[in-house]
Amino acid sequence: MSDITAILNAIERGDPQAASQLLPLVYDELRQLAAQKLAHERPGQTLDATSLVHEAYVRLVGGASERQFTDRQHFFRVAATAMRHILIDRARRKRSRKHGGGQQRHELDAIAAPQPDEELLALDAALEKLAAGDPQKAKLVELRFFAGLTGTQAAEVLGIARATADRWWSYARAWLQAEMPGE
Repeated sequence: MSDITAILNAIERGDPQAASQLLPLVYDELRQLAAQKLAHERPGQTLDATSLVHEAYVRLVGGASERQFTDRQHFFRVAATAMRHILIDRARRKRSRKHGGGQQRHELDAIAAPQPDEELLALDAALEKLAAGDPQKAKLVELRFFAGLTGTQAAEVLGIARATADRWWSYARAWLQAEMPGE
């Protein structure tokens, strides 16, 4: 049993010290995943990798009595989902009228550029549809796209062969491209 799995089991048992022991072990990996994802965002993004990791971590272990992680892979799968939900929530909040959703800044050079929040919301809707029919492939997309894992890392987290992950990734990308509007 790895250190992370042992600490996750201690959190599950209600050990108040365990959550503070977990963060140093997973922080660098979570921050690297968040940085990889945010590297593809447009300049001017107000959310940085550190903020994304902290917000995801609070969601993961903040309600420790409700969350039960079986092992390291399960923890990182849930972390990828948490990061996805944070980014989707931010995109929805930006789009809301209260936060200026009806108004957009237009740069002369980028008038024809696609709007990343709209694309992210369309991807989320298509991913929800994929998850209804094939949750494993949807989880792979979350790990690759939202958590920034490589194919090998995602295969390891899902407990599948690299070749299987590659086939699923090809299928999921094609399916999502066909499903998303304007693609």
